Amino acid sequence: MLVVACVLAALALAERDVAGVKRGFVAQGRVFRDTCCAGFETSTSTYIRGEVECRSKVIGTTICSFEGTTDHTGTYNILVADEHENEICESVLISSPESGCKTALQGCERAQVFLTHNNGIASDMRYTNSLRFLKDSSLPVCAQLLQPMSNLKFKVEYYFTSGLFGSMS
Repeated sequence: MLVVACVLAALALAERDVAGVKRGFVAQGRVFRDTCCAGFETSTSTYIRGEVECRSKVIGTTICSFEGTTDHTGTYNILVADEHENEICESVLISSPESGCKTALQGCERAQVFLTHNNGIASDMRYTNSLRFLKDSSLPVCAQLLQPMSNLKFKVEYYFTSGLFGSMS
């Protein structure tokens, strides 16, 4: 059994490091137009072409950059070379080709992506959160679309069990 484990580990390393070259990654995500200015995808959201940059940051300085563009479905696939275990990598919006939709939604203009084989993910594909551009003005149908959400009530409850977390008094 130990021999099998060692052989499997060696095969995994061989697949990862062929001829001294480490495998890269593909950062994949989507870019959409927030047509209701809701801050999230709705049934009226549309996916758009645009440019996205996947860059590594350490202490605020860009180490390397890998650019890509979205296709007609708003999906981007950015090829990223090498390991970036010690860097914070993000997919970042660069520009929108759509008039009336040039402003990136604050807080949704970048998405972190982990680009290392040292994290237990077997695939070389890394999926990011959707990135968003905000439409200059909401579509007329949005008020009706978002109306049911205005009546939602939210409640946060905390559950404590004795023994695990102790008593909360």
